[in-house]
Order: sequence, then C-alpha cells, then structure tokens
Amino acid sequence: MSGNQNLYDPSEMFKSWIQKSGRAQAEFIKNFGSLMTNQSGQTFNPLETLKGVSESARQTQSNMMDNMSSMQSKSMDTMFSIGQMLPSFMNWGAYKTTISSNGRISIPEAERNALGLGDGDLVQVIILPIAKKPKIRR
Repeated sequence: MSGNQNLYDPSEMFKSWIQKSGRAQAEFIKNFGSLMTNQSGQTFNPLETLKGVSESARQTQSNMMDNMSSMQSKSMDTMFSIGQMLPSFMNWGAYKTTISSNGRISIPEAERNALGLGDGDLVQVIILPIAKKPKIRR
C-alpha cells in the first residue's frame, strides 16, 4: 500500500514564494535603476519617473499577491484532501490473530466494539503474515 501522499510540500512552496518575490523585487530595482539612468539627453521628469516606478511597484505587488494566493490555494487543497482522508483513517484497526483449523480468523470483541462493528458488517481484510507455526515432527 502506498497510502495517500501530500502533493504539496509547505517548505518547498514557501521557498518558491520567497524566490519569486525576490525575483520580483530585483526586477523592480532593475527597472527603477534603468529609469534613473536612461534620462540622458532628456530632461528629468519626476512625474513620469514616479509613474514608471509606481507601475513597476504595482506589478511587483500584483505578482507577490498572485504567489501568495497560489500558495494559499494549494494549502487549502491539501487541507481538504486531509479532511476527506481523516474519516477513513480514523475508522480502522490493527491487531494480531491466528487462523483456526477451518481457515477462519476472528476480530476480537474489543476491536469490534472500538470500530462499531456488528454481526453481518462487511469489512476488508489485508493479510500480513507475521510468523508461521512450527510443524511438529512425530
């Protein structure tokens, strides 16, 4: 059995978000620097420069919010899948038993009570052999 696997690793998601945010900030600084240095041959227009910087800042913030939203959405997906998995996870038991001479196995009363099982309930059995009974030579 492989079981359910969490598709999203929160540490990887956070690392990715930091990297994307860092790239967005670096892009902002690069754009701001180019706005300031590309003023040769032109008169410096603070209003136009401020508009360009504001647009770059808006785009950077938008990218950062998209990254955060994506991370939040993935976290919610993970929480919902865990929530769907919990009822079945909380409703199982494991115990050891032996096979009778006619090939039957029994579920001990304590386990039946804990799981709320009654006569005629359908259960799934997964067999994991632990030890074989030594054969006695006569």
